[in-house]
Amino acid sequence: MATREITTDTFEDIVKDGIVLLDFWADWCPPCRMFGPVFEKASNVHTDIVFGKVDTEAEPPLAGAFDISSIPTLMAFRDGIVVFSQPGALNAQQLERVITAVRELYMDDVRAQIAARESQDAGR
Repeated sequence: MATREITTDTFEDIVKDGIVLLDFWADWCPPCRMFGPVFEKASNVHTDIVFGKVDTEAEPPLAGAFDISSIPTLMAFRDGIVVFSQPGALNAQQLERVITAVRELYMDDVRAQIAARESQDAGR
């Protein structure tokens, strides 16, 4: 599956279900251009995952919503929850490790951790 262009208008529908990897990038960014082919190749291998690209120049509100200050930044969502976010270009092995880790997450535990954190924050 090829990567998909993600916009502010399409974002919510794309990330709400399953595993979604987003590459926040810009055309003028050399590390982004290095990471692009790695990301594209992984999208062809892992066809059950949505691979999306967010052009930070074309979608500043979306990049701003996630405080993207360095590109490329890779974000992973699982069932609408951000489970990974890291700036910097990854090589193929590093990207595969991220994919494996996201696949292995037990989402009931993730949701419980989020609920506990929110409860703790509300008590302050």
